[in-house]
Amino acid sequence: MLTINPKDIPTAKLHGYLLGAIAPRPIAFASTIDEDGNPNLSPFSFFNVFGANPPIMIFSPARSVRANKTKHTLDNAEATKEVVINIVNYDIVQQMSLSSTMYPKGVNEFEKSGLTMLPSDEVKPFRVAESPVQFECKVKDIIYTGSEGGAGNLIVCEVVKLHIQENVLDENGGIDQHKIDLVARAGGNYYTRAKDGFFEIPKPIATLGIGVDKIPDEIRNSTVLTGNNLGMLGNVEQLPTMEDVNNFAKEHPQLVGVSEEKKHIFAQEYLDNNEAESAWKVLLIK
Repeated sequence: MLTINPKDIPTAKLHGYLLGAIAPRPIAFASTIDEDGNPNLSPFSFFNVFGANPPIMIFSPARSVRANKTKHTLDNAEATKEVVINIVNYDIVQQMSLSSTMYPKGVNEFEKSGLTMLPSDEVKPFRVAESPVQFECKVKDIIYTGSEGGAGNLIVCEVVKLHIQENVLDENGGIDQHKIDLVARAGGNYYTRAKDGFFEIPKPIATLGIGVDKIPDEIRNSTVLTGNNLGMLGNVEQLPTMEDVNNFAKEHPQLVGVSEEKKHIFAQEYLDNNEAESAWKVLLIK
């Protein structure tokens, strides 16, 4: 058996062991606003529920291991004492992943991920309309566990209102675990779909993805492509060149001259195989 003193290995290595062993972890898709009212949206898998009376949830936007910087979510929670915790299901997992990209302060991750801002009733941060369950929360306390990279910051939240989409309820009014189709985080690139096991989502690229907001309207408004498909398309750093698109068209002449709907169907097949660049080439064929 491998035996390790945490102080004897780099924090990044320890971080990997912790995330690989303590899994699957629920995801707090946290919506906040800064003091100027700018929305922020980011997922955190250091998260759980800790009581029902009062209803308490805790999540931790840890300091970045490499750069030892705090997350915008923490800064906003400190400033405004409000947060919405949105629950992630399989239908929005790719858009959730895209929102975790380190966009500069002030960038609206709702727009980048293609998710819908829904006004809250009791707090100022917006809810994610596509999330099956949304918890409006007041921040009761923040517990700082350290000042070095990787240190946790436990945001203690009291739920003041919750919203549940009726299509995830069973005949008795409870949440049906099959209908809600939850996902959770594991180590590396792994997630788990509660009713279907493990799957992978490549971590968002170190450079910034273009975002769903930069996808042309005729693609964003597709009747074929899902939110997850759009999230994958928005996670590319740049679009393929027209030279690459034309070469791709020569190699796949069956894709030239087809309807927009058929192009979207072909692109979706590539996305199902995690081939976002090829999907973009299909969509850009003239």
